[in-house]
Amino acid sequence: MIKDFDRATALTNSIRTISLTLARRLFIMRQRLAGPRPAANSEGIMHVVRDLGCLQLDPTSIVARNHLLVLWSRLGPYDPTHLDKLLWEERQLFEYWAHAASIVLTEDYPVHQLRMRHYPAGDSTWTERVRTWMDENKSLRDSILKELRHQGPMLAKEFDDNAVRSWQSSGWTSGRNVDRMLAFLWSQGKVMVAGRQGGQKLWDLSERCLPKWTPLEDLSERDVVHRAAQKSLRALGVARAKDIELHYTSGRYPGLASVLNELEDEGRIVRVQIAEDKQLWPGDWYIHAEDVPLLERLDAGEWEPRTTLLSPFDNLISERPRTELLFNFRFRLEIYVPKAKRQYGYFVMPILHGDRLIGRIDPQMDRKQKRLTINAVYAEPNAPMAKQAVQAIAGAIEELGQFLGADEIAYTRRVPAKWKSALR
Repeated sequence: MIKDFDRATALTNSIRTISLTLARRLFIMRQRLAGPRPAANSEGIMHVVRDLGCLQLDPTSIVARNHLLVLWSRLGPYDPTHLDKLLWEERQLFEYWAHAASIVLTEDYPVHQLRMRHYPAGDSTWTERVRTWMDENKSLRDSILKELRHQGPMLAKEFDDNAVRSWQSSGWTSGRNVDRMLAFLWSQGKVMVAGRQGGQKLWDLSERCLPKWTPLEDLSERDVVHRAAQKSLRALGVARAKDIELHYTSGRYPGLASVLNELEDEGRIVRVQIAEDKQLWPGDWYIHAEDVPLLERLDAGEWEPRTTLLSPFDNLISERPRTELLFNFRFRLEIYVPKAKRQYGYFVMPILHGDRLIGRIDPQMDRKQKRLTINAVYAEPNAPMAKQAVQAIAGAIEELGQFLGADEIAYTRRVPAKWKSALR
């Protein structure tokens, strides 16, 4: 007890206090959204994915797929074939579940392998249901693996459905037995996405997809949490335990509190306090020790801001309460909201200007006409109206159009009055 008290006293006396602005800037820098841009090639893509940990996959393509936009926000216009090569030829990246279905690093395979080894573990209603269904449909499981072994990469529609009992759900997965079994085998690491054919997944055995250099050591649960917690914290810049828990491999941090204590004792992470208007924020906040030099440079004024647009699924804004806390910016996904009830639009992209989220746009890309339509532009109440800021916003929209291959950018009348001179 005395030892714990002495430790707590020593930590309290050594905790550094940083401003909210500095906390935001560290987060943005670690997200590769400020400072010099990474090269718009395979090397740059790998730098970005290493820092972010994952790129969320989402089928929405009214502008472009999320993972492509997340990279564009950081790299600027780039050739997506670089990403395809990393995924399907070099296999430096692969698709798996992080905080959602995502593109992750093959070098991080041991972190994700823990979930693979234990899926579907647990005593929840869902995991018990999955286990029961897979056991009942062992013949379907075996036939899928057998066909892949003999035929090579296959589309889901090419497998025979010999399920004994159909998968039932209240949503779109009901009765889609092959799709469900492939998804569960994917979660177990038995199969992987080997490529894409017309947007559809090509499945193959994982052993044929993974490159020979893939690290395959079976890490303990504790070792995985040690690795994942540090990766999550570095991607967040500054974070509390609950922020770390919700990021990267969301929900897969058992024993996180004691792991953070160990990492702090080892000097790998450092505790900080955030102060706003001379008031300290509650909670224990951390930064990674390797980011202390970056924090010092930012505190000394080394700040190279950029202006860009963010996908609604971007890693910077993936946890909505954290976005509100750090940026005072309320953001909600409206894709599944009826059109008449949407406040801003279907696929709204926030505007990041320096260390602030100052507005949002509602874009839509017509690929046949090669026209990017900006259905609306919204400014936050405290958004800058200076000519330089507005020109930076216009430049970001023009750069998005360039990346999408648009020959024309069409604005509607819903543009803030003081921004109209540049957005037209």
